[in-house]
Amino acid sequence: MFNDILTVWSNNPGISATIWLAILVFVAYLGRNPAHQLIHSTGRAIYAACRLFAASLRRLEGSLQRRNKEVVMAMGQDACERAIEREFHRVNAVVTRDLSAYPALHRQISDTIDKIEEDYQAATDAPPLPPAWLEAVDSIASIPRTGDATVCSILDNIGKTLEDAHQETQKAYRKSTLERHKLLGAMQPQWRNLGQSLTRVKETIDGLEERSLEIDKQMKSYESIRNGEDTAARTLSSSSLTQFFISTLVLVIAVFGGLINFQLIALPMSEMVGGASYIGPMKTSDIAALVIIMVEIAMGLFLMESLRITNLFPIIGSMDDKMRKRMVVITFSILAILATVEASLAYMRDLLAMDREALTQSLAGGTVVEASFRWIPSIGQMVLGFILPFALAFVAIPLESFIHSLRTVLGMVALSVIHALAFTARLIGGTARQMAKMLVNLYDLFIMLPLGIERLITSSIGRRTDKPETEESEPFRAELAKTKVYMREQS
Repeated sequence: MFNDILTVWSNNPGISATIWLAILVFVAYLGRNPAHQLIHSTGRAIYAACRLFAASLRRLEGSLQRRNKEVVMAMGQDACERAIEREFHRVNAVVTRDLSAYPALHRQISDTIDKIEEDYQAATDAPPLPPAWLEAVDSIASIPRTGDATVCSILDNIGKTLEDAHQETQKAYRKSTLERHKLLGAMQPQWRNLGQSLTRVKETIDGLEERSLEIDKQMKSYESIRNGEDTAARTLSSSSLTQFFISTLVLVIAVFGGLINFQLIALPMSEMVGGASYIGPMKTSDIAALVIIMVEIAMGLFLMESLRITNLFPIIGSMDDKMRKRMVVITFSILAILATVEASLAYMRDLLAMDREALTQSLAGGTVVEASFRWIPSIGQMVLGFILPFALAFVAIPLESFIHSLRTVLGMVALSVIHALAFTARLIGGTARQMAKMLVNLYDLFIMLPLGIERLITSSIGRRTDKPETEESEPFRAELAKTKVYMREQS
């Protein structure tokens, strides 16, 4: 069919193709203006649609960005409120524990100071004064001796009496000094007690000061969040991103721990519920082992919620303390029972492994050799089976962080995707507009031969029509110039 159409003008395909090409060029020349309009309208339509789509995406991006900021601010405000509440609880605990006994401590310090002051006043150095009659005796003893034996004997007795009185005075002074030193020695425990009391007061005040600085820091963050500052939003976003990656890492570690736990109890569970039973494509023993692990994780979640470490279930946190304590006891008991069951299953797994090994050796025709220190891996598996459920119970903490930060991360990813789509739409629109111009030029290039003939004819007709107008206008211009000269001379 194509060959028939090609050779309709001539049996020579080349000549026939040339004639068809000439007809196609002529037809394209005749439809040049409609084709240009079609190409331009198509390019403008694609450009307008892409720009409209990009504008819609930008509005959606702005709305999503504001929503993400509101969510981040709400999460940050809630976290700051909890932190401030926790700091106030700590301050209340310090005040209740330490400063509530401050009146008694103040009374103790005051009594200690009064006792020290009394002891100090009693320990002042006050040398005893000699009796008043010693001056008279001293005056008499200093009378010059005349050589009379009686007078000399009297004066010697007076001098001896004076010396005895002086010795008694020194003894009394030494005694009072000893008593004063004893009082000063008794003051030392009082000083130490006073120093310890003041140290306790200083530690309490320092603790309150640290708590007040932390509260001031949290209040500044809270105020910036309430004011909707962009700096606070960026800080909270980066913090959420950090929490997301950290919690993801911890959850991955928990998944590997769950796999190890599954391997510990899968084999003995197959002996308990039957290894040939299937529920769908999975073994019943595998499902039973997974159910035990999931129940352990659920009990861990409820335990963390009851202890108010996490807040995934507000109804648990809103319970009264009595019911919440009961729930703590119940969930911990169930978790301990499941851990004990896993420890026994881990020990059973070791026994099954020993039996299979002995069976393999007997089937191979060898003697069954019991390995030494076989109890060490058995104890290790039992300890591991008992500890892993309690370790999986703490998955609730990174899970809560992951869930809370996932909203922020998804919002950031959605913003990036929308921004990329808007850029792609603008790029497609601009490309379509430029492609329309390029197609117009290609279309003109295809029909360049008739276009060139048209331009030659148009230019020759234009020159022919412009020349008479020029020859007729020359006399008019000369006459106009003469008129202007005459008017200038007359003026």
